Amino acid sequence: MHLSGLSAFPITPMDADGRADLPALRRLVARLCEAGVDSIGLLGSTGSYPYLTRQERRRALEAALDEAGVHVPILVGIGALRTDEAVRLAQDARAAGAAAGLLAAVSYTPLTDDEVFEHCAAVARESGLPLCLYDNPSTTHFRFGPALVGRLSRVPGIVAVKSPGQEREAVAGHLAALRAAVPPCFSLGYSGDWTVTEALLAGADAWYSVVAGLFPQVGVAILRAVRAGEAAEARRLDARLEPLWALFREYSSLRVIYACASLLDLTQAVPPRPILPLGAEARARVAEVMQALDLG
Repeated sequence: MHLSGLSAFPITPMDADGRADLPALRRLVARLCEAGVDSIGLLGSTGSYPYLTRQERRRALEAALDEAGVHVPILVGIGALRTDEAVRLAQDARAAGAAAGLLAAVSYTPLTDDEVFEHCAAVARESGLPLCLYDNPSTTHFRFGPALVGRLSRVPGIVAVKSPGQEREAVAGHLAALRAAVPPCFSLGYSGDWTVTEALLAGADAWYSVVAGLFPQVGVAILRAVRAGEAAEARRLDARLEPLWALFREYSSLRVIYACASLLDLTQAVPPRPILPLGAEARARVAEVMQALDLG
């Protein structure tokens, strides 16, 4: 498969015991399907995958797949500390009907390139699920360099990489280095919402988006402008969102999106402990930005 376009990453509403709130999750998934996103990134970092048990991950995936139907493919997080556990999560995802798995190099002990290669290759080989590599160094403290991505891109079943956001002056070089290392059919995508417009304009295949997980029309509009060759319009739409990007950078996109979902009354769930929800002052700032940007 080829991952491309806008992949929207929703939160996974859950109660204090870590049990997924399936009706609330279905509401979020329905918004994404109605907006016409290209795929849904379930149980990513925004979806709090490390905080959910295997059983709750399976329940959330089954509910999202049922809500999305056959029209919107679902990419699901399968990261785990142990290779055998990641294999089981990938096997669960494949059996449920997920289109692909999102695999991060999760570890307590820092990993080497060879260890990550063997980990990812084993999950691909033993699950049969198409995999997107999740390069998330701010969380895992491991970075997928072009050489490692190139090696893994030749493992059957590993089809894409989700790279962290790059600064405007660096993104073209980063993308070119990856392009030189992988086969033409391998998908190169980026996260970090406030940086991705430039990555798309430079030729990235996919946008893995937190903001689109709750406000999909925002991402759809930018992507349409890019696809139409309207770089100035894409940059204008991106610049308009700077107040929201500033909140993401200050408080983290996860905390801000939880506050937004609550303000929209889509769910009253809060982030999983020990992560705390935003306080009253920060929440008021989020509400002001939502109103100013007409996000609803």
